Amino acid sequence: MQTQLFRRTRLQLAGWYAVVMGLILGLGGLTIYQVIIRAYSDSITRELEAVTETLHNGIELNLKQPGQLEPIIQKLVPDVCLVGKPCLKTTPSPHRHNSSKEHHPLNTIRQSDYYVQFLDSSGTLIATAGLRPDVPLTNGSEIQQTVMDAEGNRFHQMSLPLHTLDNQLWGYLQVGRSLKDLDNRLTSLKLAFLIGLPVITALVAVSSWFLAGIAMRPIYRSYQQMQRFTTDAAHELRTPLAAILATVDSVSRLPSLTEVEARDTLKTIERQLNRFFELVKDLFLLARLEQHTLATQRQSVCLNDLIHDLVEEFSALADANGLTLTAEIQVSKELQILADEDQVYRLISNLVVNSIQYTPTNGSVTLILNRDDNYAIIQVRDTGMGIAPEEQAHIFDRFYRVNSDRSRQTGGSGLGLAIAKAIAEAHGGNLQVQSEVGRGSTFIVRLPLKTRSNTNQATVIQI
Repeated sequence: MQTQLFRRTRLQLAGWYAVVMGLILGLGGLTIYQVIIRAYSDSITRELEAVTETLHNGIELNLKQPGQLEPIIQKLVPDVCLVGKPCLKTTPSPHRHNSSKEHHPLNTIRQSDYYVQFLDSSGTLIATAGLRPDVPLTNGSEIQQTVMDAEGNRFHQMSLPLHTLDNQLWGYLQVGRSLKDLDNRLTSLKLAFLIGLPVITALVAVSSWFLAGIAMRPIYRSYQQMQRFTTDAAHELRTPLAAILATVDSVSRLPSLTEVEARDTLKTIERQLNRFFELVKDLFLLARLEQHTLATQRQSVCLNDLIHDLVEEFSALADANGLTLTAEIQVSKELQILADEDQVYRLISNLVVNSIQYTPTNGSVTLILNRDDNYAIIQVRDTGMGIAPEEQAHIFDRFYRVNSDRSRQTGGSGLGLAIAKAIAEAHGGNLQVQSEVGRGSTFIVRLPLKTRSNTNQATVIQI
């Protein structure tokens, strides 16, 4: 069920990602399409305006009678043909080199993309040059327009009025340029978008499925951790409750109960209730530490004295397990930190108890105090069984045990190291482990030393 839920969520994420990216790519492609076409269209318009202005300025200086095309125009405009008359071929002058003619700006209309039309003042066609498309005639009142021939080919056309030398309206000059190359570009771009966009969207969909899987890995791990935590918590809470119920059930089956038996029964129930209470208290403490909602009383704490107190308190427990517990103070003066003394005591005591539980008889546990720059370093070193490399990444997880059977026998709940790590991090430090199987483990706590900048901090802090 959970696998189907995560798979469905991953599919939804991938789908939404593909849709959003498809829209972004589509809008981006449409914008690029419009920019490219606009730039090319503007380039064609500027080119047409330049050609038209050049022709207009050259022709208008040679017009004498309205509606009458002077012979000199035939030299300015190559291949000009009068309507209803044979096209006149211009003869090159023997005194002019052909290369000069080829570079004359008016020869632009000889390209296959241009045509020129001369209209009189009434809009009647007088002469043509260049291309001769079958486009509808206009009266020249519109300066620029786009026209289409019978075959559907588009032309961009520019019209300018022509005047004689005495400033009479001669007629109109119309210069048009074929838009076939522009339309070909439009077709190519449309085809590229029609083919490319679905392909890119499909690739994005595949990539998004992969990326959604990567993005959901932490969520899936958190979900698995939550499931494991719920299972472990339920098991740990069930153990003392089951013991209480079993005790009550066995007592209820007895026909009579002496005072001694009653007291023993109550002690058993009290012991299990205390275990249950301690477990709930540890869970509550861990939750508040991780949520930074635990109010603590921070004050100056001398780690030298704290280490000696811990050795003195847990020496009896170490002796009972056949171990030696010692302290090594490797600094010449007292190390002071600004912290909640009870929490720091809980942090180190959890490490000491953990080392005692996992160190065999005739072993040793050593507390080492040192410093490094602005941090105090507390090491809890044992000669125990050690921790495998693959397990070192999990030992600070809730309810995790390297050896669950032995831990349950010693009463451990698997929360000690998790609480210790949370306390260290809440005080601006960290907790690490170095271990080798069969040679023991060393837990290293780094806590910031007391400095002038933090001496006058508020004593009640939310951590």
